[in-house]
Amino acid sequence: MNREPDITGLLLAWRSGDPGALDRLFPLVYAELRGIAHRQLRGERPERSLDTTGLVHEAYLKLVDQTRVQWADRAHFFGVAAGAMRRILVDQARRRGALKRERRRGGSA
Repeated sequence: MNREPDITGLLLAWRSGDPGALDRLFPLVYAELRGIAHRQLRGERPERSLDTTGLVHEAYLKLVDQTRVQWADRAHFFGVAAGAMRRILVDQARRRGALKRERRRGGSA
């Protein structure tokens, strides 16, 4: 069964303000979001604090907050989701680096 029309239709409903559309959308896209998260994490350092599930959930929280995005289709949604995951990982790495610099200067973390 081709799920693309279901996903695109739900994205359009979400964009139009249907509050239940997101609840119906998430189970349809969860497996693909996990795949994106897994690929994003593959190149990360072992000391990261997020696993695949954690990264998907963090990205979900960012996506839910996207009120100005005009979702075009499923490819657009997954592209934005992948970008959100990447920004989460970059922000996490920056925080880790800042903590290391602070410790080297003798500050408390």
